[in-house]
Amino acid sequence: MRKVFIMKKIYFLTAVFVCALFSMVTVYAQADTSEEIVSSNAPMTNQRLDELIRHVDNDAQGQLGRWSLTIEGVGVQVVTDERANRMRIISPILKTDNLDEQTLYRLLQANFDTVLDARYAIANGILWSTFIHPLSQLDDEDFLVGMGQTVNAVITYGSTFSSGVLSFQGGDSQAILRRNLIDKLKKKGKEI
Repeated sequence: MRKVFIMKKIYFLTAVFVCALFSMVTVYAQADTSEEIVSSNAPMTNQRLDELIRHVDNDAQGQLGRWSLTIEGVGVQVVTDERANRMRIISPILKTDNLDEQTLYRLLQANFDTVLDARYAIANGILWSTFIHPLSQLDDEDFLVGMGQTVNAVITYGSTFSSGVLSFQGGDSQAILRRNLIDKLKKKGKEI
């Protein structure tokens, strides 16, 4: 039990560090060329996502439309379909055969009030943390916040079940908010 507490503390402290790196989403024109990086007002594309993802994790793997990366020690996948105008950030938590009725009930409560834009979902026998958004309407900040919320929902699974943003006061949860990762991801995106 102490090891789990220590690991969560390490994840939290790392989240604070990463959030400090990611708290601003801005666009810089390249001084030595006439090309500009796509602004956050332009429709999101796979090319822009690739740029953001590789800036967040230099070791990110994949290609346009499907990436794997690690944030705070959490494995994350980003999948897009430009024709269907969809983007999905997903991260596996555990196999569903390890879930009891009380935990499933708690997950539904969290989906209502503490994971906000991220969601807990079940597919193919796995509990996932996920963020789903129309691709072209997505901006840099929405993407980075969604990624942070998805990772926070994994990290806080079994404790606060929180995405780290706000808690809807009409719900049952009294989460300890983890806003730090969201702020770090936003700052990291602004460095591009």
